[in-house]
Amino acid sequence: MSGGFGRLYRGETTFNFFGRRWLGFGISIAIMVITVLSLFTRGLNLGMDFEGGIAWEVPAQSLTVEDVQTILDANGVSSADAKIQVLNGSDGSRIRVQVGAESEAVSTAVQNALAEKAGVPADDVSVALVSSSWGRSITEKAVRALLVFFLVVSLYISWRFEWKMAISAIAAMAHDVLISVGVYSVLGLAVTPATVIAFLTILGFSLYDTIVVFDKVHDNTKRFSASRVSYGDITNVSMNQVLMRSINTSLAAVLPVLSLLILGSWILGAVALQEFALALLVGMLLGAYSSIYIATPLLGILKTRETKFKPLANELHLGEEMARIASSGKKTNRVISGDAGNTESVTREAASVAAALSHPPRTRKKQRR
Repeated sequence: MSGGFGRLYRGETTFNFFGRRWLGFGISIAIMVITVLSLFTRGLNLGMDFEGGIAWEVPAQSLTVEDVQTILDANGVSSADAKIQVLNGSDGSRIRVQVGAESEAVSTAVQNALAEKAGVPADDVSVALVSSSWGRSITEKAVRALLVFFLVVSLYISWRFEWKMAISAIAAMAHDVLISVGVYSVLGLAVTPATVIAFLTILGFSLYDTIVVFDKVHDNTKRFSASRVSYGDITNVSMNQVLMRSINTSLAAVLPVLSLLILGSWILGAVALQEFALALLVGMLLGAYSSIYIATPLLGILKTRETKFKPLANELHLGEEMARIASSGKKTNRVISGDAGNTESVTREAASVAAALSHPPRTRKKQRR
């Protein structure tokens, strides 16, 4: 394998991830601002399992969405607030109608009217009644599970690596969950128990992707401990070495989810699969992104403030110099600052030092007495 793909496959790329960390932070902050504003202004489109209500499902043999709206309005149920879906499955098309809480008499009247219009027995029209208390219970348990997960992860990473890695990993996971939930708010997608389960599953994938990078950073920190290599160089080398592994892991996880989304929901019409797979797909893509552009750069910022790495904070080797550090663990004399504004000053300072060392000191003249 040769060329750029071969270098990517062997982990020999020299992308400047750490030097472009503020670009990644800026993109994430912009997306988070949009999602947070949407959460505060529009909120979430909570499904029937959280708000409670009634759902009818009827074979759509001779029934149309307009017929359903007419039946709802005739029975005193607002069709404008109703959620009407056409589901295509192996047993034919069905129409699912979901509204808020109504009396049992209204529920029976709508059921009979739908059956009559569709030309099927009333027993073929399924009716589901859900209390809002069940959805609240699921939400409370999910929040408790989220807090416990964050606590356990923080303790484990602090014990296995260090507390700064724990902070960076928690920040990346919070970033992924916040944006995933915000996407549902922006698009107005319904939030169901399947969606909540998907949000919790996202945490595991995001953590796995981050730990893969952190493990390589941890190994390279030990490897370069004898040489004066900046932490920016360590993070750059580490991320390039595991880049192909992260891509492979993400593809292996995303492809089955895409099959669930396309085959299960769009072709077979399984709404529950759509609700689960869409949240999972968004979260997995965010997890792969945050491990490279959020977690590791944030760790680098925290580590460069340590006494050992602070004098080297502006050092960042690129291109061939980065490749040499990755292969031999030794840096060259060519230093490029991680801050573009300091590049010239660092290079000029290095040149002046080299010039001073290249000229021997002048011999001092003896003074006459």
